[in-house]
Amino acid sequence: MAKIEQGNGLDLRSGTDKLTDNGKGSSYVSDPEVNGVPGETQVDKYGFTGGAQQHTGKFAEEIPIEVLRQREAKWLEMLNSWDKWMAKKHKKVKERCQKGIPPSLRGRAWLYLTGGKVRREQNQGKFQELDSQPGDPKWIDIIERDLHRQFPFHEMFAARGGHGQQDLLRVLKAYTLHRPEEGYCQAQAPIAAVLLMHMPAEDAFWVLVQICEKYLPGYYSTGLEAIQLDGEILYALLRRVSPVAHRHLKKHKLEPILYMTEWYMCAFSRTLPWASVLRVWDMFLCEGVKILFRVGLVLLKCMLGSQEKLKACQGLYETMELLRAIQPQYMQEVFLVHEIIELVVSEKDIEKEHHAQLRRWKETHGDLHCKSPPRMHGAKAIMTAEPPSRQDLRQRPTIIVESPLAPKTVGEREEDAKESGKTEEEKQKKTIPLPQETVIPYRLPTDPSPPLKHVTVQGSKESLSSAEHDTYL
Repeated sequence: MAKIEQGNGLDLRSGTDKLTDNGKGSSYVSDPEVNGVPGETQVDKYGFTGGAQQHTGKFAEEIPIEVLRQREAKWLEMLNSWDKWMAKKHKKVKERCQKGIPPSLRGRAWLYLTGGKVRREQNQGKFQELDSQPGDPKWIDIIERDLHRQFPFHEMFAARGGHGQQDLLRVLKAYTLHRPEEGYCQAQAPIAAVLLMHMPAEDAFWVLVQICEKYLPGYYSTGLEAIQLDGEILYALLRRVSPVAHRHLKKHKLEPILYMTEWYMCAFSRTLPWASVLRVWDMFLCEGVKILFRVGLVLLKCMLGSQEKLKACQGLYETMELLRAIQPQYMQEVFLVHEIIELVVSEKDIEKEHHAQLRRWKETHGDLHCKSPPRMHGAKAIMTAEPPSRQDLRQRPTIIVESPLAPKTVGEREEDAKESGKTEEEKQKKTIPLPQETVIPYRLPTDPSPPLKHVTVQGSKESLSSAEHDTYL
């Protein structure tokens, strides 16, 4: 098993690029581009202006608008009675996640699936408390250097110091305060960024907490022992799924940690086309880590699963290069989702192999240095382990809009008749009631974070440099 240098999965390159400069003024030169992205570019339906994630329509499934509206209605019904659906109709929830969550409800659905909604309700004001603290300068410095690397072609994160980068800093800083023993791991940044594309900072924080604690416990801890164990589990499962690919990797002594670290730690958000990323996340947050294993197995089988395909990679280096550049047809949304659903790898398979690899680890390495909580295999397991109250699941606040075409009651008609009989002067004398408090889908912070100092929107060529690569080892 590959040895990994003790660390926290951080890339500590000696850069001076920071979001803030502690009052010393900015050293950046103004540029017509924002974070390396041209000022006027076409934005796709996901918010990307370019890069590998930009949607071209070539590899994505287009859902008819009528079907989308029907799915939205079904999801709204489920979210209104979430505990009942999870208890009695979980199979239907899983099927609807496999079909794809409607974009308009994806953020809310992820919040409910992960249990982030319950954590937020049970910890009212916690995020605001963490947000108001300065944070550990050591982690803040590293986080700030990573901000511009997170989806620089997305309109939310393109502007250096823009609202997307500021929210990303807030979420990651809050996590280092919430789990000071873990601190920050570089691979958490793309996870948090994907969440922020779909929900406000507070919700993104609690979903990040759930992913780190329930779905992928130990992944972002010092030493990366959990990810190494899962690498060995993937390798063992591959023997059954694709013996040809397994023999090839064994022959060239290609350790799993070398090709699957970014896949798993970033939940494939840095690997797949964006339409496929969202579909994988819909299933992952519903069914748990087995979806990540299935995606990894599908990609390995497709790329290395036959002797014909192996002719192009006769050595370790060639194989690594092949796995760094997965062929587009294997990552196409419809194909990939179908293969994931069809591949039979269950929670029991993963847990059985986990115990086997744990025994081998203890024989060769001794006890794990990082004691992680048990892994929860998806939304059902999380809800079963910590049953929420109906109050915690209630969708509040809610916007209630009365239709002007709705039929009026007898009392309302009588009131209208009285009003019509009054003179204009009497109507004006009538006291106008104060407008009731408008309730919006997401609470606005009572004390918003102060704007970061000396922030300017400017160009950054290094965020797009092909020579600069993130490392999670």
